[in-house]
Amino acid sequence: MRFKMQYKRKICKFCENKDVVLDYKNPSTLRRFLTEEGKILPRRITGTCASHQRQLVTAIKRARNIALLSYASDVKNV
Repeated sequence: MRFKMQYKRKICKFCENKDVVLDYKNPSTLRRFLTEEGKILPRRITGTCASHQRQLVTAIKRARNIALLSYASDVKNV
């Protein structure tokens, strides 16, 4: 008999806790959703819902535009 792997469903951090605010002026919160290279992590990895992922991407792009977050990492791999 084969058994199916059951995965724990990821719950949106922003839906679960209403106190956490998605704002471009809070770069420490936004950094958790970026890779080391500065790429935005997708929903399937972060577990955010679709509406909050769209808000998250907009906030990250706004923070990058006013230089609160960098567009890419400073370290270059040779």
